[in-house]
Amino acid sequence: MSETGRPVEVAPPFEPLIEERPAGLVRRYFTTLRHLSGILAGVLGAAVDQRPPARQHGFGYRSQQLLRALTRPFLDRDLRDRPFEVQLRKRLETLGPTYIKLGQILSLREDLLPRSITDELKNLLNRLPAVSHERFLTLLEAEIGRPWREVFAEVDEVPLGSASIGQIHLATTVEGEAVILKMVKPGIREKVKRDVILLRSFGFLLQLFLERIQPQRVIREFCSYTVREVDLRLEADNAETFAANFKDEPDAVFPKIDRRYTTENLIVMEYFDGIEPGDEARRLLTEEERDKVIDVGAGTIIRMLYRDGFFHADLHPGNLVILPGPKAGFIDLGMVGRFDEELRRTLLYYYYCLVMGDAENAARYLAVLADAGPASDVKGFRRAVEEICRRWHRASSFEEFSIGQLILESVGKGAIYRMYFPVEMVLMVKAIVTFEGVGHLLKPGFDVAGVSRRHVNQLFLKQFSPLRLAREGLRGAPELVDALVKAPMLITEGLRVLEQSTRRSKPSPFAGIRSTVLGGFCLVAGAIVIGFAGPVWAWVSLFALGLILALRPGS
Repeated sequence: MSETGRPVEVAPPFEPLIEERPAGLVRRYFTTLRHLSGILAGVLGAAVDQRPPARQHGFGYRSQQLLRALTRPFLDRDLRDRPFEVQLRKRLETLGPTYIKLGQILSLREDLLPRSITDELKNLLNRLPAVSHERFLTLLEAEIGRPWREVFAEVDEVPLGSASIGQIHLATTVEGEAVILKMVKPGIREKVKRDVILLRSFGFLLQLFLERIQPQRVIREFCSYTVREVDLRLEADNAETFAANFKDEPDAVFPKIDRRYTTENLIVMEYFDGIEPGDEARRLLTEEERDKVIDVGAGTIIRMLYRDGFFHADLHPGNLVILPGPKAGFIDLGMVGRFDEELRRTLLYYYYCLVMGDAENAARYLAVLADAGPASDVKGFRRAVEEICRRWHRASSFEEFSIGQLILESVGKGAIYRMYFPVEMVLMVKAIVTFEGVGHLLKPGFDVAGVSRRHVNQLFLKQFSPLRLAREGLRGAPELVDALVKAPMLITEGLRVLEQSTRRSKPSPFAGIRSTVLGGFCLVAGAIVIGFAGPVWAWVSLFALGLILALRPGS
């Protein structure tokens, strides 16, 4: 979708996509079940058709043939004779916005689905029906709580974009400022919530038939992202979080949000008057300007992924704008990905090994990122990834060497070796592929590894700077202080119990060994406390206790 000022062609009205009062849950259940059954029948038909001639025999094959013959009369005649990939795409489009969004996510999962399916899903509708201009203005007034002309001098009649969830118009405020109006289409939120309920219930059924692609987990991840995307207040929060994260980087720009008129259904934000990377106007940029845009884009994406763990999860060339300066503007921030600290650190190590050409450790860290089950072949996966890394590292240009393709092909091996990767990994790859694609548009043949290496080295050094390590160490300070405060009491109680047990029990031939082991343990504990810079009295007392126990009579 475009937010840069150029109207796009909008698809003609298509009733299932623009109904404002969605069908009830029961009716939707049977509609979804019908198409789901059709998808499973398509899987069965593809399995029968693609079975090698040498294996077209036996009870299993005959049973599949019979089941296919029995279900065929009930399938849509316009779909049943088409390839399964086309059947799947058409059924998702018919089911509407939620399933189109699901298909767009599945089109990225080359680690789970065959390339033929992901390629076909990339053809899903991306320009969907828009509500009329009059209806849009009515919705706008309902959200701002006043006549729209009191706030906006003009609202363009032709939308800039109309996607599965939102519709975008360019407007001018009464103060003369150009802004973007993004509105959730009427009825979409209800549809999404209803479809999420059904998808989660159908996930269990799909798991029985398609366990290899982990449908329950994919659906759960998808539902989590989609529910957040229909609340535009969260997109406003995302924009402000990105701006705060990059306040020290003036060349990475995110739209300012007008909170006065931003609601659950409407977001009003700054309009970026620039050029998209794919526009012919990019040819007017000087070589120095192109190098700067590539450098800023690379640094921004690497920081998002590996420093902040908070990144643009729907990144593509249409969501990037080259602004005067030049600066890199990022828009359409409704879908974001998050990495926790441990995952982010492991990803940084993995990416660092990639750009440094360390295939063995890159494979090791990638294996750590995957969820391995009982049937997983971790060693085989690592060997396969090592080979891919070495093969790809023989080149250094975009045409021959793409870090995004390298990661995607490596992650794709997970399906073969039963290693499952979270959806954030795939969204990360999408961000990297976008950076590479935009870089190639601006400067064909640019050195992907070279540009990445410099930024990841800087980030790696900052990650392990003494100040950062000290700051992270302070996070556990409360627990450490609490343990040290209690240490004298525990030591006193321990000595008292030890004295009582010594008086009551007879000497044991193993007493000396026990005391020596305990003393050695206390010495080690003291050394550990010293290593973490505990208070002087704490580690002195631990050392003293260790020496007393180690040197006491009988030891």
